[in-house]
Amino acid sequence: MKEKNYNLELIRVMSFLLVIVIHVTNYFCRAYGKIPQGEYLFSLVLDTAARLSVPCFFMISGALLLGREEPLEKHWRRLLRFVTVLIVWSAVYYFWNVFYMKTPYDLKDILYVPTEAHLWYLYAMIPIYLVLPFFQIMCRGMSIKLEKVFLIITTAAVILNYLMWLAGQEPYYDLPLVGDRIYAYYLFVGYYLYKYRRHIRVSQKAAVLTCLLSMAASFGITLGVTVSRGDHYEGALTYASPFVALAAVSFFLFMLRLGNARIRLGERARRAVDLICGCSFGIYLVHILFLDAYKKYVEAADISAWAAVPVLTLGIAVVSFVCVWIMRRFEIGRRIT
Repeated sequence: MKEKNYNLELIRVMSFLLVIVIHVTNYFCRAYGKIPQGEYLFSLVLDTAARLSVPCFFMISGALLLGREEPLEKHWRRLLRFVTVLIVWSAVYYFWNVFYMKTPYDLKDILYVPTEAHLWYLYAMIPIYLVLPFFQIMCRGMSIKLEKVFLIITTAAVILNYLMWLAGQEPYYDLPLVGDRIYAYYLFVGYYLYKYRRHIRVSQKAAVLTCLLSMAASFGITLGVTVSRGDHYEGALTYASPFVALAAVSFFLFMLRLGNARIRLGERARRAVDLICGCSFGIYLVHILFLDAYKKYVEAADISAWAAVPVLTLGIAVVSFVCVWIMRRFEIGRRIT
């Protein structure tokens, strides 16, 4: 069995926690004008920084899966698992929202609108898994030169798509293999960075600086447009934003090269990381239940974001971990988390 790369596993641990930060801080950012300016700025800083987490999930998948040679049966099992997870958690959140949160939902929209917003990730990954065997063959067959050209072309397409989206337009034809979304692009970038992590001519200091400057750009644009409109603006925080992408890619590269590109953990640390990573997907799926329960009874302005954001983030992470750990003690729980 191939030894785990704990650089990737540590990125996974950090990313799942940052996803919770996004959802918690969103609640306060969207209350712009109802909470003090300082609380909004605090929430926006954390929201902006945490945005690199979701791209990292896609890049981890690319690093681990692209370039591999796997039997079709393994692809089928992987796809079937994701479809099963989507069906189960769509049902959970349908009943949760309709009967507890009192949020109406028309099941006729199930192919277009998730029953809970964060399930969009499953909607994005299932099509990717459908074409993954062909993507893998393509990556195995490309030379270094072709990989670089493909990276340049897809990067240009991603930037163009974002600029057209800002203008309220869309291209007549999408670039094959990338489409009108950025997620397949992140998959390839993760593969590329992981494969050439020791050879990319970007220093660790430059990677950190690029990440911080990209975050600063996202923060500045968001704040500027928000103030001018009088309403929280999220267009610069989408995962298709070039600044969000650049921050995520820089962070991913930095983390990949820590410990001479191969972090060594002690036995106890490895067990802890393995345990958390094993539960991370389930935590992603379940944590919204606890955040929704909080939002149902507490308005954003009721408790200061300075206290609520860290306490909620840590509390939801711990409770979600415990729930998923218990669920994974059973076969059916492991299948849906």
